[in-house]
Amino acid sequence: TIHACSKKTTSQDKNWTHFRGSDLNGIAANENIPLMWDESVIKWKTEIHDKGYSSPVVYGNQIWVTTAKADGKEIYAVCIDFQTGKIIYDIKVFTPDEVERRNSTNTYATPTPCIEKGFVYVHYGSIGTACINTEDGSIVWKQTGLKCKQVHAAASSPIIYKNLIILHFESTDVRYVAALDKSNGNIVWRSDRPEELYIPLPTFGKPAFITPIIINVKGRDLLISNGSAICQAFEPTTGKEIWRVVDGAETTIAMPFTENGILFWYTGFNVADDGKTYTDLLAVNPDGEGDITGKNIIWNKKDETSDNQMLSPVIKDGLIYTVTTRNNMMCIDAATGEEIWSRRVTSHYNASPLYNNGNIWFFTVKGEVLVLKAGRKYEVVSNNQMDSGIWATPAILRNSMIMRTENYLYRIGVK
Repeated sequence: TIHACSKKTTSQDKNWTHFRGSDLNGIAANENIPLMWDESVIKWKTEIHDKGYSSPVVYGNQIWVTTAKADGKEIYAVCIDFQTGKIIYDIKVFTPDEVERRNSTNTYATPTPCIEKGFVYVHYGSIGTACINTEDGSIVWKQTGLKCKQVHAAASSPIIYKNLIILHFESTDVRYVAALDKSNGNIVWRSDRPEELYIPLPTFGKPAFITPIIINVKGRDLLISNGSAICQAFEPTTGKEIWRVVDGAETTIAMPFTENGILFWYTGFNVADDGKTYTDLLAVNPDGEGDITGKNIIWNKKDETSDNQMLSPVIKDGLIYTVTTRNNMMCIDAATGEEIWSRRVTSHYNASPLYNNGNIWFFTVKGEVLVLKAGRKYEVVSNNQMDSGIWATPAILRNSMIMRTENYLYRIGVK
């Protein structure tokens, strides 16, 4: 059997512990979320100071997000009460003396925290990683020894695996995956990407911003990590490479996803002989060792693109839902890679879509919330508008949606 994220210590409908949920897949339980929104469905609305695109994570009665000054000189973690929306903690975690530049579409607080009972882990790329005690808001440890040249600022989110916090550092100078001991922040292992595969890529095509997943293949857990030039499966406790697929593309952002024993991921963008750019969406059999590029790829789907694939698709019941950077929203057959339907959309979708209760939820940087009925037919269920843009992927749990816009955090629920 092959399934995603072997760490299932809590039910996803009770807590939402990582980027795209406790199972890292964007799938909520059958929560009763209102489809048509007005003031009556807003349980509370809380202003979050400064700027951050990290998604909310939830454990118990606490919601955590990160935020930062626009110049990156003050980096915060903010805890909000789930029931009331009141701020419990507003913690200044780092005050770096020097901050590298960021992309205009990014912030210094874009990686989503991960949380478990008693502790939340916040990550800001080369600025540092920290563990916060959720009982009293004290900082348990900080780790600032892992570095790379953050030419765009960080975006890859940490994940918890057993006693480890797994992190990605991939930029123009170095590219590696590392694991910290979650009890003290010490570095347990570090695996560098194979340098020879990155030499052909242009300097600014070498970074990657993906969040990895854990899958289980025939009883063995694998850490799946798709960088710019290569996707690798690692032994998560040691960082040893198990297999690789070489794709040689530039700047990967979307995270991998899986269903029914098949692994899927977007490459970064490639440049064809005619100068046009494209990305590949790959479907791969993850059962193998060594270089499986030639034998384990089931299908690949090319999409013309003007930029890197920003959002991570959601897959449910054999159907993949995604929006390309050329603003094509589409449903793809996961078995074949064939396009089932597509629609041209007018806004950018940087937050990742979510599945809940038979519907697919999409969110735009203009604050639009589009709900489609899941299935092989394009069918709009509802369309709502928020006060400002949505860059962070919401959380869905306890018959509520926890949504972060550019300025506020909302809890939206039934009347």
